[in-house]
Amino acid sequence: MPQLLTVRVKRPDRRPIRVWVPLLPVVLVFSPVVVLAVLGAVVACHVFRIDVVRALGTGWRIVSALPGTRVDLEYSRTAVLVAIR
Repeated sequence: MPQLLTVRVKRPDRRPIRVWVPLLPVVLVFSPVVVLAVLGAVVACHVFRIDVVRALGTGWRIVSALPGTRVDLEYSRTAVLVAIR
């Protein structure tokens, strides 16, 4: 499971902004929403006749594969880097 989200914004003629977000406290705060999302996914799986265990297992594999992901966005002279560790 990812542990840390790092966001860095490089702006022209200014100091870069760097933000570190620990993901465990964020997940704990949003856990009621996560529970509702999982229940919604279970209902959707039943509606579309998809195996629930397989779908939730695939979702967990995707979340587990997130560490090491980097997303670089650049627009004009501003650049944003998002790294998941």
